[in-house]
Order: sequence, then C-alpha cells, then structure tokens
Amino acid sequence: MYETPIRPGETWLGARLRRHLGELIRLAAPTIVSRLGVLMIAQVDAVMVGHAATAELAYLNIGNAVVINIVVACMGLLLGTLVMTSNAFGAENYRACGAAWRRSLPAAVGLGLAGLVIAWQGRGLMEVLGQTGDLAAGSGAVARIMGLGVLPVLIFLTTNFFLEGLRRPVPGMVLMLLANLANVALNWVFIYGAGPVPAMGAEGAAWATTIVRWVLAAAIVAYVWWLPDRDRFALRDPDPDPDAGRVQRRIGYATGLGMTAESAAFTAMILFAGWLGELPAAAYGIAFNLLSLFFMVAIGIGGATSVRVGIAFGRRDRADMELAGWTGLGVNTVLAGLIGLVIFFQADLLVSFYTADPALTPLARSLVVIVAGVLVLDGGQAVMAQALRGRRDVWVPMAFQIACYGGVMVPVAYWVAIPLAHGVQGLIWTVLGASALSILLLAGRFRLLARRTLE
Repeated sequence: MYETPIRPGETWLGARLRRHLGELIRLAAPTIVSRLGVLMIAQVDAVMVGHAATAELAYLNIGNAVVINIVVACMGLLLGTLVMTSNAFGAENYRACGAAWRRSLPAAVGLGLAGLVIAWQGRGLMEVLGQTGDLAAGSGAVARIMGLGVLPVLIFLTTNFFLEGLRRPVPGMVLMLLANLANVALNWVFIYGAGPVPAMGAEGAAWATTIVRWVLAAAIVAYVWWLPDRDRFALRDPDPDPDAGRVQRRIGYATGLGMTAESAAFTAMILFAGWLGELPAAAYGIAFNLLSLFFMVAIGIGGATSVRVGIAFGRRDRADMELAGWTGLGVNTVLAGLIGLVIFFQADLLVSFYTADPALTPLARSLVVIVAGVLVLDGGQAVMAQALRGRRDVWVPMAFQIACYGGVMVPVAYWVAIPLAHGVQGLIWTVLGASALSILLLAGRFRLLARRTLE
C-alpha cells in the first residue's frame, strides 16, 4: 500500500486527500487542455462557419456530429490503452506499458479505415438518417471530408492515452494547442477564401480540420517513438504478453459499445433537431457545441481519475482507489457548477460568438441556459464511468449507458419534441433527465465495488 507522508496536525485521510487532489490537478489540467483542444477545433469551425451563413452552420453541425459519433465509438474501443497502461504503471511493469500502446496502433488504423468507409457514404448516409434536400447534400459533403481525418485522430488519441497512463499528459496538450492555432489559419483560407483558394464554407472547415489531424498524428507518434526512456517501456520490442491483448480488447469492446450508445443518442438529438428545420438544427447545434466544449473539462478530469484509480488498482490499494474516484467526482462537480453559472448568466454573449442572426439568437439562448444544468450531471456521470473503467469494471457501466441514453433519452426526446411539439427545448430537457439517471446508477455501482476486497 502506498503511504502518504502526514503533516503535523493532519489526519491520515486528510493527507491522502491532499495527495489525490494534488496529483489529480497535475494530471487533469493538461488533460483538460488537451481534450478542450480536440473540441476547440470543432468550436472554432462552428464559430467561423456560423458567421459565413446559417445554412452552412447547419451542414457543418450535422455532418460533423455523425463523424464525431464514429470517432467517439472508435475512441471507446481504444480506451483499453489508458487502462492497461495505468494498471501496468501502478504495478511497475513498465514493459507492459509499451506493449499496450504498440498493440493499439493496428487497431486504430483498422478502425480509422472503417470509419472512413462509413463517412464516405456522404449524402446517402444522411438520407438514411432522415435528412433531406440541401441539408442531406451539404452535411453529406462535410461528412465525406471529415471521414478522411478519422484515422489520424484515432492514432493521436490512443498515443495520447498511452502518455496519460504514464502520467505524462503535457506533450499531447502542447501539440493540441499548436494544432488549434494552425486550424484557425487554415479555416480563414478555406472557409472565406484567400488568393486562388475559393470560399468553401463548411466544406472548407472540414478540409482544415482533416489536414490538422494528420499533422497531429505524425507529430505525437514521432515523439513517443523517440522517447529518451523508450527502452524502459519496450516501445520497439514484440509484445511480451499476448494474453494481455485479450484483456485490452475486452475493455475496449465494452467501453466502445457504451460510448457508442451514448454518442449515437446525442447524435440522434441533432438529427431530431434537423427534422424540425434549419433554424432549430442551427440553434441546437450551438447549444450542443457549447455543451461539448465545456464537457471536455469532465472528460479531462475523468481521464485523470481513471489513471489515478487504475494505478491504485494496479497496486491493489482499495482505499486509495475509492478516494481517487470520489475526489474526481467532487472536483468535477465544483468546476462544472462554476462553469454552469457562467453559461447561465452569460448566455447572450456565448450565443453571439456563433451567430448574429436575429431569428436564430433567441432560440439558441433558450437552449444554452439549460446547458448550464446539463453540464454538471452529464459531466459527473462521465467521471464515474471513467473511474469504473480504471478498475476494469466495464460491462455494467456499458449497460447503464445504453439503458439511460439509448433506451430512455432517445425515445422520450422524440416523443417530447415532435409528437408533443415541445421542439428543441424538449430535446435539451430530456438530456438533463437522462444524465441525472446515469450519474445515480454509476455512482451507486462505484460505491458498491469500492466496498469489495481486491484480490
């Protein structure tokens, strides 16, 4: 068991909590920036396209939402890299850390190619998903271009998971910050046109994002391949434990299914908004983009929590594992609550970043104020899901996510928004209710498992 030095006048629990808070913040801060950077690219795309034309914003929102759903599903399948790396690091089995990364790369390539095949269906895919006319054509063109970037973004993510499992999140953060700067410059050229390059609107934003993702993937793989202590982690050696690959895939299957269900459910919300028309689709897209952006705080805290829980699980330290999980949830609740207050009181300002359309602004604002509450609950359930994955509990959280988001949120949202005619407001309120149910189930599961003895 890892012993924490106790300061004069400090209790054993206080000392451990101080250590967990310190290490969580040290891990979470760059992880949050890195995760925010992933979504910030999409946010900048939306802001810059929104000021070009409302219709183009709708095309970008729907097309990007479908591709993001593909990326999230594949990302879940690769999250075993983070769990296996942190578990091995906690057990001081450093060669197994490198093996976890090496075996994830072929999986990322295969998943990336599969994602491209799906996204390449373009307009046909959008028509299957219920979009029609210009919405189907515009969003389908965006999806085809974004599909070319699925493979590199998966390589970047799984390599970054490996670094985070080693408690080295800073390189991914730095690369993501540089990528965002490059994306702004490319957007300016491709969205609005410059010199010989014509204005391409939403398609231009998709091209800029795809180019940036390829550069990111190449940079982070090169960084890991040439790590000074690469021999310690056996980064260039054959897999020393093929059986561990089966465990890693099992974690990925369950996590991927759960995240796919959740992401598909949120994509369904955007598709429902598209059925209501271009204006509701654009308004919901703004609210969803803001939720996604600030949700990255929870994803960052959840990733750091998973590492902390995973390391304690590798040491078989039950008390430390439990404290790591609850510390993550507490920190997220405080931060999400503070961000929610800013969103609630500054909704007009936030909406103005996306659009100046007088017909769109009030509708978007009515959704954004509800996002303030959704953020606390949805972020909390994400942290608890990550805490459970850190201790290799994956199938029950998967079932909870499918039940809450696929089984409850999607049908209720459709019923409330369309047959009952509550429109996009009905969609966002249903998200809040489903997130409340999910956090109750996941937190209860974590508490139950925390009482069990680790063998």
